Amino acid sequence: EYIIRVQRGISMENSWQIVRRYSDFDLLNNSLQIAGLSLPLPPKKLIGNMDREFIAERQKGLQNYLNVITTNHILSNCELVKKFLDPNNYSANYTEIALQQVSMFFRSEPKWEVVEPLKDIGWRIRKKYFLMKIKNQPKERLVLSWADLGPDKYLSDKDFQCLIKLLPSCLHPYIYRVTFATANESSALLIRMFNEKGTLKDLIYKAKPKDPFLKKYCNPKKIQGLELQQIKTYGRQILEVLKFLHDKGFPYGHLHASNVMLDGDTCRLLDLENSLLGLPSFYRSYFSQFRKINTLESVDVHCFGHLLYEMTYGRPPDSVPVDSFPPAPSMAVVAVLESTLSCEACKNGMPTISRLLQMPLFSDVLLTTSEKPQFKIPTKLKEALRIAKECIEKRLIEEQKQIHQHRRLTRAQSHHGSEEERKKRKILARKKSKRSALENSEEHSVKYSNSNNSGISALPPPPPPLPPPAAPLPPASTEAPAQLSPQAVNGVSRGALLSSIQNFQKGTLRKAETCDHSAPKIG
Repeated sequence: EYIIRVQRGISMENSWQIVRRYSDFDLLNNSLQIAGLSLPLPPKKLIGNMDREFIAERQKGLQNYLNVITTNHILSNCELVKKFLDPNNYSANYTEIALQQVSMFFRSEPKWEVVEPLKDIGWRIRKKYFLMKIKNQPKERLVLSWADLGPDKYLSDKDFQCLIKLLPSCLHPYIYRVTFATANESSALLIRMFNEKGTLKDLIYKAKPKDPFLKKYCNPKKIQGLELQQIKTYGRQILEVLKFLHDKGFPYGHLHASNVMLDGDTCRLLDLENSLLGLPSFYRSYFSQFRKINTLESVDVHCFGHLLYEMTYGRPPDSVPVDSFPPAPSMAVVAVLESTLSCEACKNGMPTISRLLQMPLFSDVLLTTSEKPQFKIPTKLKEALRIAKECIEKRLIEEQKQIHQHRRLTRAQSHHGSEEERKKRKILARKKSKRSALENSEEHSVKYSNSNNSGISALPPPPPPLPPPAAPLPPASTEAPAQLSPQAVNGVSRGALLSSIQNFQKGTLRKAETCDHSAPKIG
């Protein structure tokens, strides 16, 4: 048995321990084979598997296995891994819960019928999909999505339900139409037409829409980006719809390639309900590291950078920020990527959506749609959306602040505990010790010499004795006017001093020899 300490986020208080056997790891590994990745699980061993050295070696191997899984963005978010590491919080059967909610709804709406569950086609654990049909139109296929509430749900229940029911009225050439939407106090249910071609991510990865998320996107067999014209057109369409939503005061924050439906050569945005439900973004673990990405517009711009990278190179970036970009079909593509994913951009902040639309990559794209956008939001609900948006941004800023402080503390501790710093501290301690020893020896020698100096005190010598009193001077001259008679100074009259000066004889002075060096010398 192996003890695993798990921590969620940066707080040590939010940590726990679980006990797992090798067989548990083996079971998880077999379940993750669908991802098509080669994961470094240590091999089985039947004989000698209780030896101390073998156990230590296997412990390192299992730690490495967990490190690989938890640093993979898709694997770390999948239900299998979360249940393995946090069984207490992920023990529920979410498909069963979703079916119960959907069945309750269909009691009052008998025209819909569930064809089959679409298992694991999305990445969210608490969002489930079902293939649907209308009873009197059996050939039409629709998709029902059900999701419960997330940590950023700040709308009141009444406003939340009103806004969800408003989504079918949203008409825009680049938004995928919602056929039906409803909500209760804990979840929402939406129905859209099923698209056989799938999403933009399905196009990039040459995947089948109905396949599980892990199988479709974790390890693509062929990595190939889109053509330049596709990148320009799709990018422009996505930016146009993002600008439309932000102008309406409708928060989004959930842009990624799986949330963009493809309809011929037209991109249509999905999952507008996510921000109302308060669900976390697919890229939250990335932008929560950067304190300048602190508004929902800057979040959408950063996520657009991820999407553009995937369209260009056929895969997501290995890490963010991106130090250097591989060769692209155009330098105009690299310019947009640098403005959204580079170290400088993440440190200094994102451009606006309007600024991206003005960049050379998108400014010359002609959009041929004639459909007029419509999305009427009542003033009261607009105010509720504004307050909810501010609360979402405030929570993000607080999380970023905590991560920043934790990083500074960790860096300080790491620096303080580094080998180089240890050596420096040792050298300083030695120097201090030597200096202290030297001072002590000097003090000791002074005390020793004083003790042998026939009673002479170590105190400073006493001041010299005062001079003897001066001989009395002759009385002051009576010729001087009375008003100028000098006052006594220190017991000696000024008249006596004047008399002494008058009786001064130059001849009594001793001759002194001087050596004058003040004259200039020529070398």
